[in-house]
Amino acid sequence: MCILKTVKKNLVILPLLVLTTVSFLCSLQSFAQTPPVLTYVPVVSSGLIAPLDIINAGDGSNRLFIVGRTGLVRIVSGGTLVSGNFLDIHDSLPPGDENGLLSMVFHPNYINNGYFFIYYLNENFDVRITRFKAASPASNNPVDQTTGVVLMTIPENNSYHNGGKLNFGPDGNLYFATGDGSPGGDPDNQAQNGNLLVGKMIRINVDNFTTPPYYTIPVDNPYVNDPNVRDEIFAIGLRNPWRWSFDRLNNNVWIADVGEAAWEEINYRPFATSGGINYGWRCYEGNQDYIAAGCLPPASYIFPIFDYPHNAATGGFSVTGGYVYRGTEYAALYGYYICSDYVSGNAWLIKPNGSGWNISQQIGVPGSIVGYGEAENGALYAVALTGTLYKITTTGGPLPVTLLQFTAKAFSGYNDLRWKTINEQNVAWYETEFSINGVNYVSAGKVNAINTTSENNYSFQHFITRFTKLFYRIKITNKDGSSTYSDVVILNKNEKAYFNIYPTLITDNQINIISDKAVEQLIIFSAEGKKVFERRLNNLSGTINISLPNLQKGLYIVQVKLKDEYVQEKFIIQ
Repeated sequence: MCILKTVKKNLVILPLLVLTTVSFLCSLQSFAQTPPVLTYVPVVSSGLIAPLDIINAGDGSNRLFIVGRTGLVRIVSGGTLVSGNFLDIHDSLPPGDENGLLSMVFHPNYINNGYFFIYYLNENFDVRITRFKAASPASNNPVDQTTGVVLMTIPENNSYHNGGKLNFGPDGNLYFATGDGSPGGDPDNQAQNGNLLVGKMIRINVDNFTTPPYYTIPVDNPYVNDPNVRDEIFAIGLRNPWRWSFDRLNNNVWIADVGEAAWEEINYRPFATSGGINYGWRCYEGNQDYIAAGCLPPASYIFPIFDYPHNAATGGFSVTGGYVYRGTEYAALYGYYICSDYVSGNAWLIKPNGSGWNISQQIGVPGSIVGYGEAENGALYAVALTGTLYKITTTGGPLPVTLLQFTAKAFSGYNDLRWKTINEQNVAWYETEFSINGVNYVSAGKVNAINTTSENNYSFQHFITRFTKLFYRIKITNKDGSSTYSDVVILNKNEKAYFNIYPTLITDNQINIISDKAVEQLIIFSAEGKKVFERRLNNLSGTINISLPNLQKGLYIVQVKLKDEYVQEKFIIQ
C-alpha cells in the first residue's frame, strides 16, 4: 500500500444529476437525486493497532473481523470490540510501514469447514498466502497457529508495492491482487512480465484441503494455454492495487490502483470480462503515458473509468479502494461506489448514468482511511491506520423497492410472467396488466408481496390464446395506497420460448425449468465434472420447480435430458 506515492489522471466531476436504475431486462424505477453526503461515524476508537482490512465470515453472525498490519486479527460484534485476538501471527512478519498482515478472507463454506486465508509478507519480504482452520467457526476463540499451511509464496524481496486484498469470487475461486514489487517506477517492467506473479490479479481454486500445494488452477483461467503467462494469472498490468472488491449485487470488479508520480486510478470491469485483460501499468499511469516505449497500441489496454491528480484540493496521493453500497439502511447511498484518498482526506462517489459515470467529490473525510469492508447485512465500514473503525452513513430512509428483472414467455395456452425484486418493505401487492395496443391496459391478476429486503422471485401465469402481440407491465401498490409501474415488456407470439432454465444465480437452493417438451432427467455437475445431484422428472413439461440439496457456493453445470436432446446451462450458487 504505497501511502505517499501515487499517480493518475485529471479529476472529472460530471453533473450531479444521477439516474439510479438497477436492471437486467426492465427497470422499475428511474429517478434523479443529488449525491449523498458521506458521514464517517466512529464505532471503535481504541484497542485496534494499525488496522488495514475489514471482512465478515459469511456465517450469519454479522461479526466484523479487523485485520491489523502487526499480525493481529480482532473481532467486533454488535459494535463492541471483543477481548483477545482471533489470530496472532506477529512473530512471522517483517518490520516496515508497508509490510505485515495485509488481508484475510473466509472460505465461502467457513461455517462448516472452518477455513480462512491470509495475505502477508514473510520475514524475507515475500508475499505469502496461508490457510488456517478455526476449531469452532461460530465462536470467537483464538485460532491455533499450528493449523496454518502455506499455499503460495511469491518472491518480492523488498517492502514496496505489495497489493494485498483477498476475495472469493462468485465462481467459488480465490482472487487476490499483487503489487509490482518495485520501489518505484517498476524499472524491470515486472507488471507486464507474464512469468512473474507480481503486478497481477491471481485466481486459484483452494478447495483442495488435503494435498500440497492445496490449490489448483481453474481450467478456464484466461492464460492456461499461453506458454508466456503463468496459469495462475487472471489479469495483468497493476502497480499497487490497494483494495479492490466485487459488487455483491452483480459481481462487477472495482480496483483502486495506487499511482507513481502524478495520478491515482479507479478501474471497473463487468465480472464476465474481467479476465485476460491488461490494466496498462507501467505503460500508463491512470490515463496518461508513463513509459510508453515498447508498449502495445492503446487498444490493447484497459483504462480506468476515473483518475485524479496528485494535489490536496481536487485529488490526493494514495487511493484507498472501497465498495459499491448495497445495504438497505441508507437509501441515498445505494449503488454508489465509495472510495477515498489516504493523504488528502477527499472521497468520491461513483455511479453509472447509462452512458458513462457520474462522479462527485467530498472533502473532509477522516484522515488515514486505509481500508473499507462490508458487513454481512451490507453495511459499509472503514478503518483508519491510526486505529479507528468507522461506519459509513448518510441521511435517508429505507430503500424503495427495486425491480431487478421482468420477463414474459409464451407457452401453449398461457404466458409465463416472472419478476425479481430487492428491498421490499412496504409493498402490498403486484398487479400484472396487459394491453393489445400498448395504450389501454386491463388487469390479469394480483400477487401479494413477500416484503423482504433480500432478493424475491415472483411468477404469474396469464392464461390467454389467440394473440399476435401483447404488452405487459407490473403495477406496484404500496401499503399506503400509492403505486408505481414497471417498464413495459412486449411479447410476440412468434417468439415462443420452448425451454428455459433459471435462475443462473441461485441463493435459495431452488432451480426451475420451463419447457414445452417433456423433460426426462436433470443432472448437476460441479465445475470439476463431478456429479453432485440427479433427479428423474418422468417426462414432465410446463413449469418445473426443483429443490436442490445444500451445495457449496461456486460454479455448477446443469444438464437436462429431453426426449431427443440434451441441454446444458451454467449456474452459480451464492
